[in-house]
Amino acid sequence: MADRRRQPKKKQQMTYSWPLAGTYQALSSASVDLIWRKVVNLADVSWHPLILRTNVPYGLVPKPGFIFQAMTRWIPWPIQIFVERVSPGKLLSIRILVLPGVEERVTYRLESTVCGSQISCSVMLRGWLAPLIWSLIRDYAAVLAARLAIAAEKEPPSAKPPIDPCLDF
Repeated sequence: MADRRRQPKKKQQMTYSWPLAGTYQALSSASVDLIWRKVVNLADVSWHPLILRTNVPYGLVPKPGFIFQAMTRWIPWPIQIFVERVSPGKLLSIRILVLPGVEERVTYRLESTVCGSQISCSVMLRGWLAPLIWSLIRDYAAVLAARLAIAAEKEPPSAKPPIDPCLDF
């Protein structure tokens, strides 16, 4: 007969593969185009609860692979931000590298709905410092979409150039 001995159970290690995540949504009366301009204007992050300023020149449009620096509001600590994906008018995905032990991915999605524009912000953390960082930024991440909606609604619509009456047929 086969010897049936109990094999000791292996200890399970805690691994984090994007487990610390949250998706936050907000509705806005501003158009998707106006909100999109606010999201991709990386030179003006006054609406962001955690980022104070960036080194991006005004008017630069983010493209995948673009890397820039930002300063946090809490402490003067430079962070690296990497643009992962851009779908104009719909999606912007960035990766934030704060410390060697943590990596953050933020995805902004915009959709036009019957009630207005829907802003969806997904925040995901990975790394051995992720639980600590998540406990610090969770409340700020929860208001990210709402702060973006408020900032876009406060911004006046851009003035269109006057139509040349000479070309009116």
